[in-house]
Amino acid sequence: MMSLSFFLFQTADNSEAVQENILDLITKGGPLGIGIIVILIILSILAVYIFAERWMTIKTAGKIDDSFMNNIKAAVVAGNIEGAKTLCKSTDTPVARMVEKGIMRIGKPLKDIEAAIENVGNLEIFKLEKHLSSLASIAGAAPMIGFFGTVTGMIAAFYTMANSNSVGPKELADGIYTALITTAFGLFVGIFAFVAYNVLVAKVDKVVFEMERITTEFMDLLQEPQ
Repeated sequence: MMSLSFFLFQTADNSEAVQENILDLITKGGPLGIGIIVILIILSILAVYIFAERWMTIKTAGKIDDSFMNNIKAAVVAGNIEGAKTLCKSTDTPVARMVEKGIMRIGKPLKDIEAAIENVGNLEIFKLEKHLSSLASIAGAAPMIGFFGTVTGMIAAFYTMANSNSVGPKELADGIYTALITTAFGLFVGIFAFVAYNVLVAKVDKVVFEMERITTEFMDLLQEPQ
């Protein structure tokens, strides 16, 4: 029991020491280094928020009830256009809004109906892709910002070394550590944003495929003999 307690206390002490060392290295980077770390923290928070918000939005948009088109088809075949509209309005998905627009155009040429559905589809895709460009920008900008911090930190370290006669290995190592922290943090944020962006794009593509499938099914319904 004594050895386990000693190990736990030692682990806690080491963890606190590492945290203190990292904070010391960040503060040694001066106002510019601290500013770069703050910017990267803000970008990381923004990336996590965008990923979580878009994930939930796209996941909700992709929920399509298998019986939805069967009910729409039954209502249209029975001539219950208002019932079909009501069903679409009660279903909060991009597919339902596209089908609703098509139902509102029933009686017009098929090309006009298809064009109207396509316009709504483009608008829905734009809504799904909202903020994805910001996530892509974070993926590209974060590593560059981190590398900028490293370059400026290295310049400061070598400037100090060139203008001082008593610079030891420890002081030089501290400067290099401070410089490299920004690159490591920038790469971490950039990698997360890059992976998050590609995951969301894949989910959007899946929803778009379902939108195209339902649209084709609806247009086939309108061309069937009544």
